[in-house]
Amino acid sequence: MSASDAQCNPRYGENARIKITVTDFSGGKVIDATAPMNNAGGFAFTFKIPAEAAAGEGSIAAYPYDIDWCDDTGRNNRAHAEAPAFTLSSCAMPQEPITILP
Repeated sequence: MSASDAQCNPRYGENARIKITVTDFSGGKVIDATAPMNNAGGFAFTFKIPAEAAAGEGSIAAYPYDIDWCDDTGRNNRAHAEAPAFTLSSCAMPQEPITILP
């Protein structure tokens, strides 16, 4: 899986990471990992589904790890912060459906 750089200049930083989780049909996490992400949010991550994963519909999610990734305002809160604390906006976990084959 991969993502192109964001156009909104998110400025994630040189040590930014992406959190990737894959959930199988039973609801169990079969992959729970982090990987490097560039300053603009671009990343590439290759993985193999473990043989013991439950076949059927599952999901995959990827989002910036350990930062204020949920901002529905369109403004980069990290870059414009006047205080060290952030308030998360209304969020839904970004997930995409996948099918795990036996």
